[in-house]
Amino acid sequence: MNDRMTIEVMRDNPEGRGLNNTYYATAMFLTGMDVGSSGGMLRGFTEWLVVRRGECSSFYWHKLVLLDLFPDMDLKGWKDPGRLTHKQHEQVVQHLFTLVLQFLDVRDDPWELGRMYARHRAMYAHILE
Repeated sequence: MNDRMTIEVMRDNPEGRGLNNTYYATAMFLTGMDVGSSGGMLRGFTEWLVVRRGECSSFYWHKLVLLDLFPDMDLKGWKDPGRLTHKQHEQVVQHLFTLVLQFLDVRDDPWELGRMYARHRAMYAHILE
């Protein structure tokens, strides 16, 4: 099963993977999958989200996904499941899966991936010099 199929199965049946449809648990499960693939599954996901947002950020993808859906959210205590309503958890979990699937299209296309990294580097050029 490839990464896309794995994400689609998780999205369609989170309980089958032991997930409770909360954002933090889902994000940590994906992080574990990424670590298990030596960082290959989501390598570039944070950079892609930064480029997609068009704004430099020091946040890792966990927070960037939340900000993408809830731009005014105060991220203090974001790991606490009670921080979001049940409906917000459902929204952000689905949003996470959508973003990961969109990213996999970029990751799996060497030209698109190269362009994304070039845009990311250009965004940070003033910091790197």
